[in-house]
Amino acid sequence: MPARQGSRWLRLLRHRWLDESDVHRALDAAAMARLTAKVTASEARHTGEIRLAVEAGLPLSYLWKGLTARDRAVTLFGKLRVWDTEHNNGVLIYLLLADHAIEIVADRGIARLVDSTEWQAVVSSMQQAFRAGRFEAGLEQALSAVEGVLVSRYPATPGEQRVNELPDTPWTA
Repeated sequence: MPARQGSRWLRLLRHRWLDESDVHRALDAAAMARLTAKVTASEARHTGEIRLAVEAGLPLSYLWKGLTARDRAVTLFGKLRVWDTEHNNGVLIYLLLADHAIEIVADRGIARLVDSTEWQAVVSSMQQAFRAGRFEAGLEQALSAVEGVLVSRYPATPGEQRVNELPDTPWTA
């Protein structure tokens, strides 16, 4: 079996071996509650919307096509309607456990103001925590970094009531 084909099968097995129960082991109910509270608190400081998505493995169709975590993050950005915010300033933070991959997808309003190297720096800083299995700590790090970006570009106006456009609870699969 050629090396490339062998690595494809190993990737397929790794992704199919993990399921949503692995997500709940990595981030238990208490961790999910803390992350939800952190998103809620963050969104009080800016007008952006942050959505967390944590997935054990890629769907089979992605694996057969050789698609990446980035491809999945972009798809979820649409499916979870992160693009559908009033100021086009939603941000998706995506974690794929099977590959220990992290992706950040920003809507067009914020993408015009933030260079991709800035997002890559956030992702790079999270990778060490994820490699060590500290998923909650890595996501908290990402939330803090994204919050900093959003507060600097889209600060909340004191006293202004705003509508929470997206759920604060992390999406999991």
